[in-house]
This record gives sequence, C-alpha cells and structure tokens, in this order.
Amino acid sequence: MSENTDANGENNAVPAPRDTGGEVIRVRKGMFGANNGGDTSGYGGLIRTVTLPGAASRPYGGWFDEVADELEGALEEQDLLPENAIEKTVVDRGELTFHIAREHLVQVARTLRDDPALRFELCTGVSGVHFLGDKGRELHAVYHLRSLTHGRIIRLEVSAPDSDPHIPSLVAVYPTNDWHEREAYDFFGLVFDGHPALTRIMMPDDWQGFPQRKDYPLGGIAVEYKGAQIPAPDQRRSYS
Repeated sequence: MSENTDANGENNAVPAPRDTGGEVIRVRKGMFGANNGGDTSGYGGLIRTVTLPGAASRPYGGWFDEVADELEGALEEQDLLPENAIEKTVVDRGELTFHIAREHLVQVARTLRDDPALRFELCTGVSGVHFLGDKGRELHAVYHLRSLTHGRIIRLEVSAPDSDPHIPSLVAVYPTNDWHEREAYDFFGLVFDGHPALTRIMMPDDWQGFPQRKDYPLGGIAVEYKGAQIPAPDQRRSYS
C-alpha cells in the first residue's frame, strides 16, 4: 500500500485537477498557440487553459504531513508565523512543494537544513521558469531539496515579478547553488541578492536580455538552400 493511501485504498493526497481547479494563468488557442491566423495544423479552434496546481488540503498523506508539521512548528519557534512564510502547499504528481515568500526564503531553507526532524542537507540546484500569464509573479525559482538522513525529496518554489526579479541567494545555506544561481540569472534574469559573484556563466558578459524567457526574440540569420531561402526565426510565422 502506498504511503499516500489509507486502509481503504483512498488517496489522501489527491492533487488539484489541472483543468477544473488550481490557478488559470493563460488560455491558449490553436494547437501551437499561434497568433494572427498562423496555425496551419487544422486545430485552430482548439482552446486550452494553462493551469498551475492549486493548494492541497490536509491530510497530505504519508510523510508529507510530518514534514509540513515540523516545518511550521520550527518556524513558530523562531517567532515567524508559518502563514507569512508559506504562501501555499501543493501536492501534485506525487511531489510536495512549499511556495515560499521570497523575503523568508533563507530562513525557511536554513530551517529545513538544520532541524533534526527535517534535515534536508542537500539542494541539487535551482531552476528558473517564466510564466508570462502569471501576472505579478512571472518569474519562478524552483529548488529541489533532498534529505539524506530521512530519504526524502521536497521542492521549494519562489516567485518574483518581471519588474522586480530579486530573490535572496541560498549559496550561504547550500554552497552547491553557486553556479546554478548564476545559470538562472544568465538565462532568466533572476537576481539572487547576496550571491558572491553573480555574473553570466554561459552567455557573453555584454549579452543583452535573457534567452530562456518566453518573450525573448528568436533572432537568428536567414539560411540559403539551392533555389530557396529560409527566413531567420524571428521573421517566420510564430507558433508560441
């Protein structure tokens, strides 16, 4: 029997349905989301919502409740109200994710690392995500934390607006994040305040813009073939 099922086989950690629950951040039309009639797939009438999973309700199931209870209790002991630090808790696809207010990220991460009942000693990196439709929090940073002591994996997620892309650095808590934060800065423009040397890691130092943002222009050059010429990507019909 799974840790997330009860004696009757019922799932105690059912995720919020992607289509009927959660947070709708965008509505895509056509197979490829093409604009101005550029969809040649034959599915131009297709309409699909882009939905982020909503907050889960207790019981989360298995050890998820143990981790949530211990984290909330440890934060209270530090005179930090859990609801001020944890914006929502999501159980989706068998994963536990805490959405953390960015101003409390360092304290939450240090608590997850140091509390004996939690002991998430390793952060395997941070990934950037850009949701154009998630107004006011378009940029997301996603951290995967692993407890070697307890054999558990959780995720932290922090958001920031395009207009203020600042998130505290976790290098002082998890030194392994050094180059991961540089990469997220390089490609998404997330500014990790307190990083010891936040410089580009892949693109040239004088590169303009952040290539993995959804609104970044494709650019490129035209390609010539015998008897034909293919225009540069930014001059072709758009499918995004």
